[in-house]
Amino acid sequence: MEIKELQEKVDHWIQTYGVRYFNELTNMAILTEEVGELARVIARKYGEQSFKAGEKDNLADEMADVLWVLVCLANQTGVDLTLAIENNIEKKTARDSKRHKNNLKIQ
Repeated sequence: MEIKELQEKVDHWIQTYGVRYFNELTNMAILTEEVGELARVIARKYGEQSFKAGEKDNLADEMADVLWVLVCLANQTGVDLTLAIENNIEKKTARDSKRHKNNLKIQ
């Protein structure tokens, strides 16, 4: 699925089932919550914590939740995520094309 199609599918779902987008501040709070849930799973799966009774290794679902809310924020603020990520890659390439290759800490 292309990013544009993802933005369109999320918008269609919101219009069909969600009634309307939550306001931007609410969605920012929800995004923060979802990132925290993702962090919890990563801490248990890859870090030193263990899963509590009843917790699941739902890494993919938590990542999808983060992406969903980020797409909602993009839609409601008029951000074209395809263009945004293309511009971001260009920025990183111009800024960091040699930086990481010359970083002895990660070699």
